[in-house]
Amino acid sequence: MSTADAVRLLEQASFGPTLTAIAEVQAGTVESWIDRQLSLPATGYAGYPVMEATQSISCPSTAIATCSRDNYSLFPIQTRFFRNAMTGPDQLRQRVAFALSQIFVTSGNEVAVTYAMAAYQQMLLDSAFGTYRQLLEKVTVSPVMGRYLDMANNERPNSAAGVEPNENYAREVLQLFSLGVYELNADGSPKQDGQGRPIASYDQDTVEGFAHAFTGWTYPPKAGRPVRWNNPRHFDGPMAPVAEAHDNGAKRLLSGVVLPANQGQDQDIRQALDNIANHPNVGPFIGKQLIQHLVTSNPSPAYIARISAVFDRDSNGVRGNLGSVVRAILLDPEARGDLKTAPDYGKLREPGLFLANLMRGIGGSSDGIYLRARSTVMGQPIYQAPSVFNFYPPNYPLQGTLLVGPSFGLHTAGSALERINLLARLLTGPVTADSTVPGAIGTQLDLSTWQALAADPAALLDRIDLLFFHNTMSFASRITIQTTLSTIPVSDTASRARTALYLALSSAQYQVAQ
Repeated sequence: MSTADAVRLLEQASFGPTLTAIAEVQAGTVESWIDRQLSLPATGYAGYPVMEATQSISCPSTAIATCSRDNYSLFPIQTRFFRNAMTGPDQLRQRVAFALSQIFVTSGNEVAVTYAMAAYQQMLLDSAFGTYRQLLEKVTVSPVMGRYLDMANNERPNSAAGVEPNENYAREVLQLFSLGVYELNADGSPKQDGQGRPIASYDQDTVEGFAHAFTGWTYPPKAGRPVRWNNPRHFDGPMAPVAEAHDNGAKRLLSGVVLPANQGQDQDIRQALDNIANHPNVGPFIGKQLIQHLVTSNPSPAYIARISAVFDRDSNGVRGNLGSVVRAILLDPEARGDLKTAPDYGKLREPGLFLANLMRGIGGSSDGIYLRARSTVMGQPIYQAPSVFNFYPPNYPLQGTLLVGPSFGLHTAGSALERINLLARLLTGPVTADSTVPGAIGTQLDLSTWQALAADPAALLDRIDLLFFHNTMSFASRITIQTTLSTIPVSDTASRARTALYLALSSAQYQVAQ
């Protein structure tokens, strides 16, 4: 595999290239590297204690000052996200799980108990290469999702009490987690009726059918306590079924399927999830979003169709094998190659990826605290999306074009300046450790390898071009940086290294990964 394409692969399948990672890719084939990554266990989110749902119980006024931050906020797992992204060996699993967290969205704005969100993100990591159907079930019975989209304690209808099942999860699992609102062709284009209008993939009756099928689930009981209906909020384990709270009537689902009455809660939810997972929309709907998160914002219809085919049936005859889907996405001809010249190719580096790519490419260390803060300022507080529609929608329009640019939904004048200011701050010196966090080390770059090249501008720029541009830096940029370096004394290697990195990585060409 060429060096340029190895770097591109690492931009797509990891949180950024390093010289060591490039050597690992080139030591074998791209297939062998991907397969090795698929087999690695998760570097995850273990170790957070189970806490009471009510913060004042576990963190009374006499508790240490950091009790709330460390147990009732996303601070601990947001900082660990960046540590995992920088140093975790399971880079592909981490990257895919991050994409899944933006498809199967929950948010710390609603569920801020640390151990609860850690468990949800761990579930995405563990399920990243399993089947879509398995993942869908784990998401559905997750108490974090139950809290976020109101499936927990969602009760069967009771006309006397004016109770009807909550439709929130039923609607979003169809709209956002599986199908989308219109029937799709395998290439992701909408199907049309005889008048050229898109065909709705479901209607209100279908939403109601799933809402009824999903009734009767409550929070898991605390240790040593029995399951009962309307359990209080607790997130240690999957939600628990309570048969007497489940609607046993018939339910209308997708594709004309009707669940018969009185077949029981377990059968209802199993068949309801099978009904979703087997819908022909799922392959193009989920496949396209994974392509957008990993490779390019505007994949061709043919690319989407090829991935849909793998989703429908992989080489072993398995439907929805996410490991096979990810492998196909990364091996596809539209993903591979030394140079991409199509004007619609690539994707803006969203804040979390931008920060991790900088740290891995330049080299350095971080406890994740500063990176968490800067990602938040740039509009992406990790695992804390403003709504179930994520930080940005997958069809966010790129102004002035007919293209979409999902991550441009976070790109404002303020966030663009923040990127440049952050780069300058990192290059000018370390960020000191937070004394309130045990084991904190702060954030710092190691410029020694860059300073060793600084006496030779061509060699310095070759290394920058390799790691951050996969050897596609524009001639104009290269000449501009070389000219600037010529004004700095050869002996001042630190200034030369900082200047070259600052000018290159603040450029528009770097911000859009191609």
